Amino acid sequence: MKNSQTRSIRSSFPTSMNLLAPMLCLMLLGTAAFARGDRDRDGDDERHEHRPPVVPDSLLVPAGNQLAFRATGVGAQIYVWTVNPTNPALSSWVFKAPHAVLFHHHDMVGIHFAGPSWEGNDGSKVVAKRLAGVTVDATAIPWLLLQATSNSGIGDFADVTYIQRLNTVGGLAPTEPGTFDGQEAVVPYIADYLFYHATGV
Repeated sequence: MKNSQTRSIRSSFPTSMNLLAPMLCLMLLGTAAFARGDRDRDGDDERHEHRPPVVPDSLLVPAGNQLAFRATGVGAQIYVWTVNPTNPALSSWVFKAPHAVLFHHHDMVGIHFAGPSWEGNDGSKVVAKRLAGVTVDATAIPWLLLQATSNSGIGDFADVTYIQRLNTVGGLAPTEPGTFDGQEAVVPYIADYLFYHATGV
């Protein structure tokens, strides 16, 4: 059963995700110590699984919601070099989408992709919108608070109300300009995702 779930999740990735497989393996090896350390510090074990993290006030989840589960996203932030035809000086890297695999206790539990969307091995899915962001580390993408805009399926993501993206590493847009309009940049990143549901669910 587990193998069939893994195959279905992999097949739902965009085709470009296949090109990221070697990079993801290297990232997993290179960040193993980091991930283990975060799990120990943040209490991603059975004793502290549902303990809310300490975050800036703007990233606090509203009352009436409780932490349901956590996952670590390992993958890439995709950017596209967009040329401004009337003023080339305003050309820039524009964020396109995330592509990441979600892990919990070292098991693959789902994927994260454009929407932004999170889909579990059980087929459940949540799409969310950004409410707030805080730059905690200037070398990494911001920490975020997001609110669910739609849910589907039956499973872990079916009743998610809010999501926090925390403990980010990497993922920033390139500092050097692109060489042609439409050029894509695949930037590795890692982040913790905390999923909340309504109290009493």
